[in-house]
Formats: sequence, structure tokens, C-alpha cells
Amino acid sequence: MKPKGKKKDDKSFGFDDEQPDGFVSDAEEPDTRRLVAEQNRKKKKSGGFQSMGFSNSVFKGITKRGYKVPTPIQRKCIPVILEGKDVVAMARTGSGKTACFLLPMLERLQVASAQAGARALILSPTRELALQTLRFTKELGRFSNLRAAAVLGGDSMEGQFSALHEKPDIIIATPGRFVHVCVEMELRLDSIEYVVFDEADRLFEMGFAEQLREILARLPDTRQTLLFSATLPGLLVEFARAGLTDPVLVRLDVESKLSEQLRLAYLRCREDERSLVLLHLLQHVVPAGQQTVVFAATKHHVEYIRLLLEKAGISATFLYSDLDPAARKINTDKFRHKRVDVLVVTDVAARGIDIPHLDNVINYNFPAKPKLFVHRVGRVARAGRQGTAYSILIHNEMPYLLDLYLFLGSKLTFTPNTSLDENVDWHGYVGTVPQELVDVDSEQMQLWHSSSSDLRSALQSSRNAFKQYLRSRPAASLASVKRLKEESSRSLGVHPLLRTAGATAADDTRAQLLDAVRSYKSSRTIFEIGVTTHQNGAKVMKQKRNKDEHVIERAAAKRKADELEEEGDGDETAEEKPAEPERVALAASSEQDISDTFSRVVQERKFDHRQRDRNKRRKMVQTGKDEENYIPYQAKDHHTEAGYSVTSAFERDANEAVLDLTMDDDTRHKLKSQTKRWDPKKKKYVGQSNDGKNKKIRTESGVWIPATFQKAGKYDEWKRKTQVDAREEDEEDAAPARRGGRGVKVIRHRKNESGPALGAGGPHSKRPEMRSKDQILKQRDQLERRRKRSTVGVGKNRGGKSRGGGGGRGGGAPRRGGSKGGGRGRGKGRR
Repeated sequence: MKPKGKKKDDKSFGFDDEQPDGFVSDAEEPDTRRLVAEQNRKKKKSGGFQSMGFSNSVFKGITKRGYKVPTPIQRKCIPVILEGKDVVAMARTGSGKTACFLLPMLERLQVASAQAGARALILSPTRELALQTLRFTKELGRFSNLRAAAVLGGDSMEGQFSALHEKPDIIIATPGRFVHVCVEMELRLDSIEYVVFDEADRLFEMGFAEQLREILARLPDTRQTLLFSATLPGLLVEFARAGLTDPVLVRLDVESKLSEQLRLAYLRCREDERSLVLLHLLQHVVPAGQQTVVFAATKHHVEYIRLLLEKAGISATFLYSDLDPAARKINTDKFRHKRVDVLVVTDVAARGIDIPHLDNVINYNFPAKPKLFVHRVGRVARAGRQGTAYSILIHNEMPYLLDLYLFLGSKLTFTPNTSLDENVDWHGYVGTVPQELVDVDSEQMQLWHSSSSDLRSALQSSRNAFKQYLRSRPAASLASVKRLKEESSRSLGVHPLLRTAGATAADDTRAQLLDAVRSYKSSRTIFEIGVTTHQNGAKVMKQKRNKDEHVIERAAAKRKADELEEEGDGDETAEEKPAEPERVALAASSEQDISDTFSRVVQERKFDHRQRDRNKRRKMVQTGKDEENYIPYQAKDHHTEAGYSVTSAFERDANEAVLDLTMDDDTRHKLKSQTKRWDPKKKKYVGQSNDGKNKKIRTESGVWIPATFQKAGKYDEWKRKTQVDAREEDEEDAAPARRGGRGVKVIRHRKNESGPALGAGGPHSKRPEMRSKDQILKQRDQLERRRKRSTVGVGKNRGGKSRGGGGGRGGGAPRRGGSKGGGRGRGKGRR
């Protein structure tokens, strides 16, 4: 059969006219694909997807998905990935990293391979991100004959066993459940040739290091490995050195960690006014019809906000990790299809989730780490769209805001306590909330809480949860705390976003008076309140004030001098405070490590050395020190690296470390080893083991993983329940029987991969391998069933072939339509 298409196209793609039927051998196929890619690149010089050499099916999926022009990260990454190189890619969130690894994967897997089983593996940190990747894979590969399966936590393992038995081409999984399935099914991943770590930094931060090591140990060495992330901390450099072969580093959009289309507003209020500010933003600031995601600290806050918005008549849904997987999918789809306007979530949706046409993000609780803030607000202003992020802060969250701007390397603008122009750009301002806006809904809020017991209960639960959250929240940097104390002396003005139109100086004065009343702090101590001057407490405090009066005056004079000095410095001092831009942060900290790890580094533009020299000379004149030879007590990118790491294993281990000085002699050590603890599951005291591996198991690859992943026999139970092996053999046996015709005894054979056709379980059949006891028993049962079927209703008549069999010898009545041809059946039927 000749291939479809015109003859001249076959010549242009390198087909030989002398070859019969346009046949191309497997050895020539890669050359043909290379010629196709070169032909496409030759025709198209626009830099679009056409010039990347994709096949027709993949390019058709790109067109149907709506992609027209590749993003910068796609333009840099896809050609390198198509060359078969290992890649570590870092780009800003929302820049199109998912299509960077899906399109080359679809293009590569279309080539026929002799290996059977899955050929691509994509690991995601969360269930929602994995489902989103699965949806994109189906959309982009709708014209490719490839199948994808998801192995996710929260789903039934039986369904995942069935999906993997269908031998999908692509597996999209979360590390924990995938390791569990691999151990249960004893999977060998030798056929995997394409591995992707999506949001790679988050995979390590969530504690999947042991699972990732087990997965890597099962993968072949000839695989192509890709790491994609919005941030690139130093931990991934070490992982790239250990798990990747001659990798290429692609770093784009690293100077601006936030999108230029994103507008930021920071609103400071009291803790009890946080809900009132949220209602005001949703009802009066956010335009009608726009979708908003509200981020809260805990699931109890999510439940409280959901009930509160329901009382206010605002359509909302919610999402957090403890929610049932089916409910999480339903609520996400409800918001995605615009059936509700507000989605209240925890940080489970802060990374990687792509919600089309999202307009606003509100931080009900400000995140403790700058990196988490970047991922939260990265849900908006994606793919060139504009978006707004509102953050509601209380006083103890202000140091984290200063940490954020140290991480971003930009300047934070405090709203002055004076009248501002109405047309001022409020982007990046931090200011207060006018008291009159809060008082509007205050009475209604109290009425809702008094009439609803569910709302009161949810409020109390959120307050208790917030206390626990504060214990686990990492502390802000000392530099930010110190700077906040300096800034607290200044009076913060009303945020320009919340200023009412036509505000006058009288309104500003009123707002200042209300702010002063709220922040009033008495100078008298508890010993002086409600007592006379002749009592002992008042006398002691008077003597104390007289003694320390000169210290108080000196501190006040120093504070005033510092304020005058800051006002005199102007903008020059403000320019020196921001940290170094992240463009050189990672390279400056580990230039040698990066050069040793990555074979090539792809960057967006070259560094201007002349501008650097000019800045260095100007800074040397201002500060009076040589920055090149000056060694600071901490690295230049200290704030950047601190913002990248959500959890620090060293800090956690150091805090938990205990120096035990009672173990110096053998007697105390023996007593320590004999100490027992109460096991609630066994209901008895058990011995304590100091071995760190007592709760871990060692796999065939030599990796220690938690004992919870130990094989529990679920896969064997599923095979016995579904009889999957018997069904597969019956399907193989039934196929030649259907081809043999009616009433004809067919000798069924099954071809073996290693030799000629072998009998399907006959008494004289031979198998190339040893059979187990279960296989022998199953074969005997099949033979017995076949013998019974052959002896029931099979007989011959004198006038023709029998259908359905005649009556038995013992006088049994003939079956319906028993004889064909008029004869009397003489089959050997059962009595």
C-alpha cells in the first residue's frame, strides 16, 4: 500500500522512489524526521511554532489549543529539549513552562519504539497540578495516538492498577502514590525515556526526597531528564549535578520575579477588622463579574470565610487539602467555568494552578515567606493579561512585607499622612484603611455572628487555628523587625486606592485623629493608674523616672536626628537599601558550581560590564569603601536565598539537636537502651531503638523509604478479584475460536515471543519458563471447564450436523432446535 500524500512531498522528505511502497526502515526514520524539521525551519523564519519542526499531529494540537506565538521560555527551551539534552529551566510563574516539556514529549513519543510500556513520566508536587497537566496533555495530544494515565494520591489504587495494565504511554503522578504503586506492582521502569520534575523545588520542600531517590533508582540511565521551576535555589544545583547528565541551564525573567502587568496594594488594619476589609474589597473595589481567589492561612479560615461570604450574598466555593478529592475537583471546575466569582483556598492552590481569566488575588493572611507570595500572586497577570493583588496586613505581619521587598530588590512606598493627588498611581503603596469604610459593615457583621451559631463556631475555630499557625510560622528577619520599629514612629496615611473621591484636608485630619485614638498608648504605668501621689507605687515610679530622665531624653534626641538625616539624604539612601537584583544572585554565590554542573547556560541578555563598573565607582565614592575587595559578614544574595527556601532542614535539625551529657559511661547508656515507651496500637510497652532505620524499609534498588510504602498485597488481591490474567488468556483463546467457524473443533494455539506456536495449556504443551502452583491449578480448572463444555450438547446425527445437541441416552428431551437435517440426535448428553 502506498503512503498517502503527493509524490513530490515524498521526494522532498527523502523517500526513495526505488523502495517498494514508500517503505522506510527503522534505521532511516530518525534521518527522515530530521529532514522534516530542517525543511520546516527553512520555510519559516518567524520564530513561531512552525519553525521548531513539529510533526503535523503535534502542530495541529498546538493550533487547536490556541497557542500562536511561543513565549520566551518556550522559544529557548523547546529546541534544546528536542536535541535530547537534559535541561534545568527557570522562568517566572505563568510564562508557559508546562508546554515547554509537553510539546517535545509528544513529538518524541510519536516515534515507534520496540520497548513496551510507559515511556514518559511527569512528577508533580500536588494533585491539582497533576490533573491540570493531564488535561493539557490530552488537549495538546488530541491528534496523537498516545494514552496518558494519572497516579495520584486520594484516588483508588484498584483503578490505578487497571490504568497501568492498559500500558499507557505517559504517566502523570505524585511521588508518594507512585512509589507506593511501584512497590505494590513491583514495576520496572526500564522503558521510561523522558522524565519531567514539574515544580522541582517544591518536590524537595514537601519532603519527597526519599521517594524521588527511589524513583530515580528505578529509571534507566539513558533517560532524558527535565527540571522546571519558577525559582532555582541552591538545592537544585546539587540535584542537577547528581541526577542529570551534562545539563543545560535556561534562566529567563529572573530580574523581575513578578509580572510587569501585576498591580499590588497593601492594606494595613487591626486584626478584628480583617474580615470587614475583605467584604469591602469584594463588594466595592473589585469590579463586578471579575473572578477572585482568596488565600487564607488554614482550612478553618477557609470555612469561616466561606460562611461569611454566604451571609453577604457573594457566590463562593472553597478548596483545601483535607477536602475529599471528588469535592476538590467539583469546586475547582465550578470556579473554572465561572459559576461562582470567589474561590477561597489555602496554599494548596498557590503553585502551578492555571485558572484562565483570573483577575484578582486577595491575601487574607499575608504569607511568611517571599517565595510563597510570588507563587500566590502568580495566579494572575499570566500570559500578558493584567491582574491585581490585594494584601490585608496586621501589625505583626509588617516585617514579612519588608522581607518580601528585600527579596524582590525593590523599594516599598509608605503612604504619607498628607493629602495626595487623586490620580496618583497606587501600585506598590502600603497604607491604612479609613475607619468609616470599616464602620459601614461593622453592625451587620455583629448581627450575623449573633444570629448564626455556625458562624460563631467557625470564627472560634479560626482563632484557635491561628494561634497554632503562629507557632509554626517562621520568624521574620532581624533587619526587617528593626526597620519596622524605625518606621512605626511615622504616621501611616490612608491608602490611595481607598480614598474617597473629593476628599478634603478636613477628611485627612479626621482620619489622623481617629488613627491617633486607635493607636493611643498611655505613658503612665499600672502602678500610677488609679492611685494617689502619696502611695508607694506612685513614689517608686516617680523616683524611677527622675533617675532615667536623661536616658529618655537622649533616646528621643537620637530618634529625631535620625529622622532629619533620612529626610536630608533624599532618594540616595533609598537607592542603597534594596538588595542586589537576582540577575547575578545565584551566579555570584556559586559561579564555580554552576559552571561545573551545566554545560551551557541560556540567558535572556548579556550583562553590561561597563554599567557595572560605573555603578561600582559611584558607590565607592558614596560609601568610601571598595565593594570588590570588601568582605561583608553575609552574602549579597542572603535575602534572595532566604526567600527561596521555604523550609530549612539544617535549621530544623539544629533546633532539635540535644547534647546529652549523661551518656558518658556504659551504665547510663545501658539504662537508656532499656527504657520502654507505650505503643497505643499494640496496647503495651515496647522497647526504644536508636536506629534511625527502624521505621524504614530497604527496596531492591538499595534506597531506604518509609515503612508505610511496604508492600501490602493489594495488587495481588486485585488480580485475584478481577481475574485479569484469566481474562487475558480467555481473550487470546477466544480470538482464533471466532475465526474457526461453527461446530468445528479448533486447536487453539498461542504464539510465544521467544519461539514457535505453543499449545494453549494442553497436556503436552511446553512453556519456556517454570510455572507456579497457581498457574498449574488455573490451567487444570480451564481444562476441566472445556471438557465439560465439549461433553454437553455436542453430538452427531445421521442426517447432518447437530446444533445444540440431541437428547441424552437416558431419555432426555431434545433441546430446542436440536437437530439439523431431520435425524435424531445421538449425542452423549448428561443424564
